[in-house]
Amino acid sequence: MVDFNIIRCARAVLLVTNLEASRDFYENALGFVVTEADENHLYLRGYEEHNHHSLVLKKAEQPGVEAISYKVYSDEDLNKLYDYFQQKNMNPKWIENQHAVERAFRVQDISGLPVEFFARMDTVERLLQRYDLYKGARIQRIDHFNCMVPDVQKAYDFYVKEMGFACSEYTETENNELWAAWLHRKPNVHDLAFMNGNGPRLHHIGFWLSDQLSLIHACDVLAAMGYAKNIERGPGRHGLSNAFFLYLRDPDGHRIELYNGDYLTSDPDFLPIRWDINDPRRQTFWGHEAPDCWFNEASQVFDIHSGELVELKEPSVQKLKPDFVI
Repeated sequence: MVDFNIIRCARAVLLVTNLEASRDFYENALGFVVTEADENHLYLRGYEEHNHHSLVLKKAEQPGVEAISYKVYSDEDLNKLYDYFQQKNMNPKWIENQHAVERAFRVQDISGLPVEFFARMDTVERLLQRYDLYKGARIQRIDHFNCMVPDVQKAYDFYVKEMGFACSEYTETENNELWAAWLHRKPNVHDLAFMNGNGPRLHHIGFWLSDQLSLIHACDVLAAMGYAKNIERGPGRHGLSNAFFLYLRDPDGHRIELYNGDYLTSDPDFLPIRWDINDPRRQTFWGHEAPDCWFNEASQVFDIHSGELVELKEPSVQKLKPDFVI
């Protein structure tokens, strides 16, 4: 029985090699708000967000993922989660002196992903109606993480049965093996998705836009600024989730999704939607295929204790190339 309350996906900490190049891409092209910056860190948020940041870019010698993070309801929930991971012998680690974040701990989850939990973060001015400041894609808020893992069923069981997540949509193979799953805590399609592949790796971070025109405008801005080659896939509409999307690669290769238009999943009697791996509707709704790099490239993650890259494992389910990922 779950005895803690995880609210939503909340922030990511990415390692980048050139902070100046990253700032130009995220601030000037995509339109993130820079809350704070120093010579080694860039703290970014969307216009709707009242928390200090939802994305940290941290200068490093090699790119990667330091943590993906979830906000919990209270310090009591945070303590219960920490105790849970201790009892599971998963070696959680309190993280001290993080800028703008109060008590937080990290743990390598069941798939090896570096996951962080916190209850409170400094608050800042909410800029939702400061339309005079909007630029680029007019980013509103963080929406979800998508992760490549070697065993989707194992990850699904852990987050649904142990962490209290619910499933909105999923894909199975001809043999009824789970190939991908979309899980949520907040009442939309997902906070976290898993897809079959070499892992653990972070496939992308999704950021919510207020409308589809913002996404189209972002394409124009990216092209005008010389970032046309950073557009990897889209714009388009997903079959899964019904969302409008655009996928980009930042200067270090981290994948960002601009995302708008999914649906409500709050009803307790909502039933997950099943997709067969051979169903042609699983493609992008308009029929466009994803490029090969989609299934081969993703951001590697670091071990929270050693600071080394986590070793990749081959997937337990046969590698296939469907034409969707959200």
